[in-house]
Amino acid sequence: MENIIRIAVQKSGRLSEDSLRLIKECGIKFYNGTGKLKSTSTNFPIEFLFLRDDDIPGYVADGVADLGIVGENELVEKNKTVNTLKKLGFSKCRLSLAIPKGQDYPGLSYFEGKSIATSYTKILGDYLKENNINAEIHEISGSVEIAPSIGLAEGICDIVSSGSTLMMNGLKEVEQIFKSEAVLIANPSLKDWQNDIVQKLVFRINAVQQGKSNKYVLLNAPNESLDKIVSLIPGMRSPTILPLAQSGWSSVHSVLNEDQFWENIEELRAAGAEGILVVPIEKMIL
Repeated sequence: MENIIRIAVQKSGRLSEDSLRLIKECGIKFYNGTGKLKSTSTNFPIEFLFLRDDDIPGYVADGVADLGIVGENELVEKNKTVNTLKKLGFSKCRLSLAIPKGQDYPGLSYFEGKSIATSYTKILGDYLKENNINAEIHEISGSVEIAPSIGLAEGICDIVSSGSTLMMNGLKEVEQIFKSEAVLIANPSLKDWQNDIVQKLVFRINAVQQGKSNKYVLLNAPNESLDKIVSLIPGMRSPTILPLAQSGWSSVHSVLNEDQFWENIEELRAAGAEGILVVPIEKMIL
């Protein structure tokens, strides 16, 4: 049987959708039908395990899975021995403290001697200790937002994306204590052949990520402005410059970080650039 590695992915939810989208963008084909807990790729030596997100750090640490994609919040909370290979840039959220919106909030001292409901007892406990706040922590596995309204706790600590869930439950966010995004983790005891496959996967992920953050730029410019324009869009090594049929004009092709392009767009136009096209890049190999 061909050597394959196993990767643990959340079985449902936004993190699952984002993770599987990235894997498909890496050119890896697999079937993940409804309720399916395992799947093997048809064109890459990898098997997928679809699990609860809070189980993934443990599965990777124990060697049941070689790799995992998990939120940093779960990784830190579970405190398992794994290697973090790279941040993936999606499924971003924050872990925040919230209180009833009618309460005044003078600062962290508000929580001194009070009770806080959370599913993240380790992260919250470490944060309170670092800030010398003595508060009682109530561990709840779900529906944390309801705790203040039923008298279980005077505040909560929970994951926040947009804040709409807090508002619907009469709460307001008062402190951000932890920022999270998806990360790729690995068992620290992988064999050489497993690491070889992992590096091939990471290479593909890097190419997809580079493509997302960069754009292919094409524009027309008068030849007397080329030096100025090249200084504004230097590209990976240098731009490609091709003469146009119209005398005295050239077409400039370059690759730019999207943020850099928007910073320079007015200067490009002022230098005489015309017909500017910005094209997405699917993959980018550096």
